Amino acid sequence: MEGFVLSRVDISQIVTVTFTLFAVIDMLGSLPVIIGIKNKAGNINAMQATLISGGLMLLFFLVGEQMLQFMGLDIRSFAIAGSIVIFILGLEMVLGLEFFKPEKDGKASTVVPIAFPLIAGSGTLTTVMSLKAAYQYYNILIAIFINLIIIYLTLRSVNRIERLLGPSGILVIRKFFGVILLAIAVKIFMGNAGLLK
Repeated sequence: MEGFVLSRVDISQIVTVTFTLFAVIDMLGSLPVIIGIKNKAGNINAMQATLISGGLMLLFFLVGEQMLQFMGLDIRSFAIAGSIVIFILGLEMVLGLEFFKPEKDGKASTVVPIAFPLIAGSGTLTTVMSLKAAYQYYNILIAIFINLIIIYLTLRSVNRIERLLGPSGILVIRKFFGVILLAIAVKIFMGNAGLLK
């Protein structure tokens, strides 16, 4: 069993999926929002936010396909729809536009809006489902775990990261991951539409 699992672990897939989720979750791009929430609410419980967002991602990863079957949809169709959402998210990051309007909530808390919808929002959950059509499950789970570590470390050191990068540094990183996201969205779309050989 152990050899079977190890044979399915692909470093290149793990790197690709990790970068994809990292770009969609966009912790660096969300820093200004998180800092604003922290200033209003005081301390953010980094562990609680990480566990809740991770639980949502795993729940959608495990039962998302059954939900699609119940609604009469297949994963390839969902992947194509998801790739369009990922493409739009990439455009947001590169062009500095805002297609998806975040929910405005007067209450600042760890669960809402940080864990959901800021981290494990519709874009992240759609991406998790879309990636299942193109990558091995084990590699996606490892990539989710890596991103949860990044989420936890980022939430623990929000102010330090902001001072280190500065506004211009965060902007450059956001646009860089936006381009990567566009390329991955095109690959997922072409692969599931039968255009990629």
